[in-house]
Amino acid sequence: MLDLGAWDSFYVIVGSAAGALIGLQFVVMTLMADSPARAGIMTGAAFGSPTVVHFSMALLLAAIVRVPWPGLHWFQLALGAMGVLGMVYMGIVARRMLVQDDYRPDLEDWLFHLAVPFASYALVLAAAVAAFERWALFGVGVAALMLLYDGIHNSWDSVAFHVFVVRRKAKDPNSSR
Repeated sequence: MLDLGAWDSFYVIVGSAAGALIGLQFVVMTLMADSPARAGIMTGAAFGSPTVVHFSMALLLAAIVRVPWPGLHWFQLALGAMGVLGMVYMGIVARRMLVQDDYRPDLEDWLFHLAVPFASYALVLAAAVAAFERWALFGVGVAALMLLYDGIHNSWDSVAFHVFVVRRKAKDPNSSR
């Protein structure tokens, strides 16, 4: 049986960070709502909503690891469901990224808004399948950190784009949109 208790402090930190970052993302979105230039609904669904989902999934991972499961198979099922649902969600995000027409994603966007989170959810699924292996808990920990850091990157990227591109275009009457 895996020693989940040894991971207690790690997941207290990860869960607390994820919860705080979810709140901060709401503050950022509120401030961006007052922008003179607004992105379309699909752009927000492609780039904004997934960031909150990834922070929430990191928080959920922290909770899943800390639940006093009656047996390892329940832990495996929870991780497996999270991994599969996360990968399906990333398919939805890919579609949203393709159909939105406010912004043309570049390689960095595809990497951080799609590839890194997909790899995180795939790692969660792999850890669920190999739950009896010692590396599985390290895989779950790495996946949680990947989701946190990816969310931080994507939040910063959104704010930077808003401040340095969108606001400047809105202030400059000579800029073309």
